[in-house]
Amino acid sequence: MRRKIKNIRSWFLPLLVIAAVNLLSYFFHAGIDLTAEKRFTLAPSTKAMVASLAEPLSLTVYLEGDIPAGFKRLANAAEEMGSSFRSISNGKFQVVFERPGEGLGDTARAILFDSLQRMGINPTNVKAQEKQGEQREETLVFPGAVLTGSNGAIGIDFLEGQSNLNGLESLNNAEALMEYKLAKAMMLLTRDTIPLVGYLTGNGQPLDLGVYDLVEKVLRKDHRFRILPIDSVAYIPDEFAALVIAKPTRPFNAAQKLKIDQYIMHGGKLLWAVDNLYASMDSLQRSSGSFVAFDMGLELDEQLFKYGVRINRDLLQDLECDKVPSVIGSIGDKPQIELLPWPYAPLLRNTGDHPISKNLDFVLSSFPQTIDTVAAPGIRKQVILGSSSYSRTLQTPALVEWRSIKTEEDLTQFNKKNKAVAVLLEGKFRSALANRISSADLQQLAVEYKRPFLSVAPSDNSMIVISDADILTNAVSQQDGPMAMGMNSYTRQQFANRDFISNCLFYLTGGASIMEARSKTFRLRLLDKEQLENNKLFWQLLNILLPIAIILAFYFIYGFLRKRKYAKRG
Repeated sequence: MRRKIKNIRSWFLPLLVIAAVNLLSYFFHAGIDLTAEKRFTLAPSTKAMVASLAEPLSLTVYLEGDIPAGFKRLANAAEEMGSSFRSISNGKFQVVFERPGEGLGDTARAILFDSLQRMGINPTNVKAQEKQGEQREETLVFPGAVLTGSNGAIGIDFLEGQSNLNGLESLNNAEALMEYKLAKAMMLLTRDTIPLVGYLTGNGQPLDLGVYDLVEKVLRKDHRFRILPIDSVAYIPDEFAALVIAKPTRPFNAAQKLKIDQYIMHGGKLLWAVDNLYASMDSLQRSSGSFVAFDMGLELDEQLFKYGVRINRDLLQDLECDKVPSVIGSIGDKPQIELLPWPYAPLLRNTGDHPISKNLDFVLSSFPQTIDTVAAPGIRKQVILGSSSYSRTLQTPALVEWRSIKTEEDLTQFNKKNKAVAVLLEGKFRSALANRISSADLQQLAVEYKRPFLSVAPSDNSMIVISDADILTNAVSQQDGPMAMGMNSYTRQQFANRDFISNCLFYLTGGASIMEARSKTFRLRLLDKEQLENNKLFWQLLNILLPIAIILAFYFIYGFLRKRKYAKRG
């Protein structure tokens, strides 16, 4: 009996230890990150936010079931990050994996899918192909999650902003951006106040369907929003966390520039999206195939120069560009239309290392100008969007034609690299109107504004200047109405314009503290598919036969040693 109890104890103790280890691993996540990119190391700002959670949050990840290998890796990354969050939050952060629609009827499943899409989680129809020549299998995948708390729920699309990259690169970037997207959703869900963002009008800024996506999908989505006619106020109130100046077409007068200047001096953030030249596809389509781009005359040059940038009077062309339909001939009386590269629509990219645009898909532009940074004491400048290594500039007056590239010799002129189109400025800005206002006017301003005129900002501030206002406008289809920002109206291909503008405003309105999570870079270390296919049989046999060989070798060695041992005893 004692021997039996002893045997039970000998088995029970290891089981108890294993159970205790599993229980501790559930609540406490620990490990050593040996990866070169520090894939599993959270940013300090993310750790601090998760550790300070005041309420429980639940993350439902819709990457469960039979999904392709690339998405399984994304699911594993979500599980690993969720475990880290749960450990740091002392159990206030929970992760659940679900297969969307499993166990639901057709109607309930349709309602769920529609709800996920309304929350911004767009399904991806994945075609899996194991081997060349084999039939592809299609799988509907919702590559996202929903973060739920007492203040509501926020949808997270892991593939948002990655639609134009190849599959492996998209999934790799999605994994790199996962921490940032979770941290951003957490910040939006738990914040005490929602920042107010204003859309400044009074100088021809559009208020039509061309800015529908900007207003509804960006400005209203994560902020309180208000249209602000600049001439309706004596000064711009401090309650605006940021202002958007989008595509003005009429010059700014002295009073308007003073209001903007002092708003900046008193800590207001600004997103400028300005076209210095009048150039548009509408002008080209209305003309006989060409037009001359001309100066808008906005009267903003001196003010922007004082802040640290100059928008040039030129047109940027890039060989890495979008495509537009063009008539290449006709058969009978029917024109033959083909999509051809359009160098006046450069696909802009992150040319530096700033988190606003890092790991982001291309941003579509239309007739952009270039930006030069100029000397401005105490101002830090960072290019966040620029051209490729195969670009050129045309000085004004510039003749815009359908046939922008006429000969092969023209291609050799595309030798300029990384021309700036969007620049982030940070620091203590100096007033563009300092030493230009009389003392009498200063006294009057102090009475009218109920605050002093500032020639230098007392603390660091930030603004973003974009030299192509079309980046934040959208096309309007006669059939479908307003389209998404950055969508080609002909091919329906969507670029990352919305994500870029959203990142800009999030950075300006308080999200800079967690933006460091966007700085992660995950390198793709791909296998050679041809060699893998050619050596497939070898590796399969190796995986099958090698373990068997090891077991047999152990059996014979063990038998040989045992035989020798007992032979010596005998």
